[in-house]
Amino acid sequence: MNIAVIGTGYVGLVSGTCYAESGNEVICVDIDPKRIAALNEGTIPIYEPGLAELVRRNTKEGRLQFTLSSAEAIAQSIVSFIAVGTPMSKNGAADLSGVFKAAEEIAKSVTGYHVIVVKSTVPVGTNDRIREIVGRHAKHQVDVCSVPEFLKEGSAVEDFMRPDRVIIGSLSDRATAILREIHAPFVRTDNPILVMDPKSAELSKYAANAMLALRISFINQIANLCDAVGADINAVRRGLGSDHRIGSQFLFPGVGYGGSCFPKDVQALIHTAAEQGLNFSVLKAADEVNAEQKRLLPDRVKQHFGADLSGRRFAIWGLAFKPRTDDMREAPSLVVIEELLAAGAKVQVHDPEALDNARAILGNRVSYHKTNYEALKKADALLICTEWNEFRHPNFQRIKAELANPVIFDGRNLYDPDLMKALDFKYYSIGRSPV
Repeated sequence: MNIAVIGTGYVGLVSGTCYAESGNEVICVDIDPKRIAALNEGTIPIYEPGLAELVRRNTKEGRLQFTLSSAEAIAQSIVSFIAVGTPMSKNGAADLSGVFKAAEEIAKSVTGYHVIVVKSTVPVGTNDRIREIVGRHAKHQVDVCSVPEFLKEGSAVEDFMRPDRVIIGSLSDRATAILREIHAPFVRTDNPILVMDPKSAELSKYAANAMLALRISFINQIANLCDAVGADINAVRRGLGSDHRIGSQFLFPGVGYGGSCFPKDVQALIHTAAEQGLNFSVLKAADEVNAEQKRLLPDRVKQHFGADLSGRRFAIWGLAFKPRTDDMREAPSLVVIEELLAAGAKVQVHDPEALDNARAILGNRVSYHKTNYEALKKADALLICTEWNEFRHPNFQRIKAELANPVIFDGRNLYDPDLMKALDFKYYSIGRSPV
C-alpha cells in the first residue's frame, strides 16, 4: 500500500522504514530540511542497530522516500501515520500541538478515502479531538485510528518486525481491514492483532510504560533496602522473578530509568488521571523514587570521598540512558554529572555512541574520551551509568593502573563483588554490600 509517515524522529523513521521493508511504498515527511537532506543522502540522524542498513536498502529499491512536502506524500497515500513528538509541557501534560497540526495538514491534503493513524503517544481522547479537526477540513471520508508503538530503543527494528502484539484502535471496519493488511506481515508467528476502541488503544500504551516504570522503581527500592539490611539484591531478584505471576523482566536494579518515553509518559498519565479527579499515588511514588535513584551514585561518592570534591576527578562510563542507543534524554548520567560538578569535581566521560549528544548538552564542562580506558586517566574513581556490553568484561588490571585510586561505583551491577575483592578494588554496587 501507499503510506505516508509524518515525522522522521525515532518512531517515524523506524516505523516508515519497517513498513517499506514489508513491501509498502512509504513516503516519510519532516519539516526539517537538514534532516530530510541527510536522509536522502543515506545519513541516519539516530543510532539504532540495523536501521541504517534498512533505510539505505529500501531507499535504493524505491520503496522509501523522504520529503518536505506533506501534501505530496498524503495525496499519494491511502494511510497517513502521525509520528510526531509529544513532549511534556510544564504541567506534565503531553504537548499535542504537533499532532493536531499534522492532522489538519492531512485532512486538507486528502484526495479520496483516507485513514489517519496516530502512532505518537497521546492521551486518552486524542482520536476524538482529531476527528473534530478532520471534520472541519477534510473534503473526503477520513477515518481516524490509533496504532500505538511499543518500541524499545536499542532493539526497535526487531520489536517492530516481530512485535509481541499489534494494537489497533478503530471504530471503522474499513479502516481496520486496511490496518490489518499492513500489519499482517509482522505477526506471522501468531502473535495477536488486538482490535479495540481508540480510547482503550491510547491508554494501553501509557499503561504498559507505567507498569514497566513501576517495576523499575520497585526493584530499586528493594535494592536500597538490601543495602540497609545486608541482603543481596541478586538473590532477592531471582527469588522474585522465579514466580511465574511476576517474571524477571525489568527487575534489574540500577540508577533509574530515563529516555524519551518512561519519564514523559508517567507524568502524562498522572496528569490525565488528575483531570478525571483521580490521584495516581502509586505512579507519583514511582516517579519520586526514580528521581532519588539518579542521585544514588554521587551520594555514595560523597560518602566515600567527602562532600567537597574540589580537586578530585571522576571517570564515567556510559552516558546514554540505556545501551545500544545514543539517546541522552532524561539519562541518569546527566544527574550524576551535575551533582559531581556542583561539588567541585572534574569529570571525564566515555560512551560508545552518545558523545556527540552529550557534548550538545554539557558543552565544555566535562572532558570527552573516545575510549573507556582513556577516560580513566588519573581519575579518583570510576562510575558506571550505562550497561554497554563492552564494559562488562574489561581489563581490570588496566583499570587499576589508570585510576589514581582503585575505586568503582557500579550503577548497573556489572561485576562480581568477590572478583572485585580478589583484585583489591573498593567496589560499590546497587543492593549488594560494598567490598
